Amino acid sequence: MVKITNKDTVSQEEQLFASQFEDRGSKQESESKRKLEEAERKAAENYDKYMRAVAELDNFKKRAAKDKADAIAYGNEKLIKDVLPILDSLERASEHACNSADIEAFKEGFKLVKDQLLCCLGKHGVEKIEAVGADFNPHLHDALLQVESEKHDDSKVVEEFEKGYLLHGRLLKPAKVSVAKWTKKEEKKDASALIDR
Repeated sequence: MVKITNKDTVSQEEQLFASQFEDRGSKQESESKRKLEEAERKAAENYDKYMRAVAELDNFKKRAAKDKADAIAYGNEKLIKDVLPILDSLERASEHACNSADIEAFKEGFKLVKDQLLCCLGKHGVEKIEAVGADFNPHLHDALLQVESEKHDDSKVVEEFEKGYLLHGRLLKPAKVSVAKWTKKEEKKDASALIDR
């Protein structure tokens, strides 16, 4: 018969405890490995998403730059297509003028071409600034000279030397005009009228 001593019992308990500890350690180790592998997989997925996003952004930037360059290069295409028939009309008018002695027909043809051009520009948002008789506006008019006038009020546009134009409400070219200023006779009349009262 084998006698079990306290020493043997303790060593068996130690072995049992050690095996339980090893089981826990191996479970924790396998859990840690699983978590690490999952984190590495998520990191790889995120890196892949990041690289795709960077590539898409780079492609978008290239497309936007190309679209901008095309818009600058071909932005006036519609206007030019609308102006080309006017050029054809001018060529026909110049041929007709060389072969004809009828100046009235030439004038009428020239007026029609001018109207055609103004219609084309109007279609693209260009409008004339009506200046004669209007109050002088430094934002729309470029005053070339002042003229003394008894017929016009002070600071009214008397004459238009060159037409002014707006593009969708924004000044494209100011009208070159002459502006009325009161004559001294009017000032004397106004002063004498005030004194008589």
